Amino acid sequence: MHETLRQSIPFEEFDYQTLIDSLRGYAHPRKKITSMLRKGEIIRVKKGLYLFGESSRRSPFCRELLANLIYGPSCISLEYALHYYGLTPERAECITSVTCGRSRSFDTPVGHFSYRMITLAAFAIGIDRIELADGRSFLMATPEKALADRIMSDRGSGVSTHKGLVAYLTDNLRIDSDAVSRLEPETVLTLAAAYRSRRLTLLAGVIKGLKITKPEESHA
Repeated sequence: MHETLRQSIPFEEFDYQTLIDSLRGYAHPRKKITSMLRKGEIIRVKKGLYLFGESSRRSPFCRELLANLIYGPSCISLEYALHYYGLTPERAECITSVTCGRSRSFDTPVGHFSYRMITLAAFAIGIDRIELADGRSFLMATPEKALADRIMSDRGSGVSTHKGLVAYLTDNLRIDSDAVSRLEPETVLTLAAAYRSRRLTLLAGVIKGLKITKPEESHA
């Protein structure tokens, strides 16, 4: 059965309809699904979304792709994306995303996934499509959007000055100034307008300032 199922389902992640279609030769496919779940041959991530169990798996599953599939519309952002891009040192165990729907969180057999609601105007800006080797893709915020979303999620930061924002970036988020200087201030300004945020306007100014001073430092 494993080999037949694997031939009809090429990827590690699949939905309920794909599973049912692959079991159409069985008189009682739902009972077969229940049996496979009990034996660990497949894993239910959430209702309607599955993974092959370790014994049937051909390759590692993609947690980022799962994040897009579990709840949408959404794109990976915030702490997870910041670490993905190497902006922050700490690995984020929870896959963090933003959405224009309601904020949600999901505890699954393969990890915790959280989704923070932002406005549609802010959600639509700065989304990249990351291509996988198998031709599929998942949506992730650009570095600028990930940082903007993270700053806006911290409502209690109290940042209101250029100096305060620099301290927040280096001390609270532990983002190196060299990494900040590589961001695009124009993208941040666009996000600032969508968020209607003075803090993000300050961030664009910080980035511009670092782009000016970094070349000077390299010649010192």
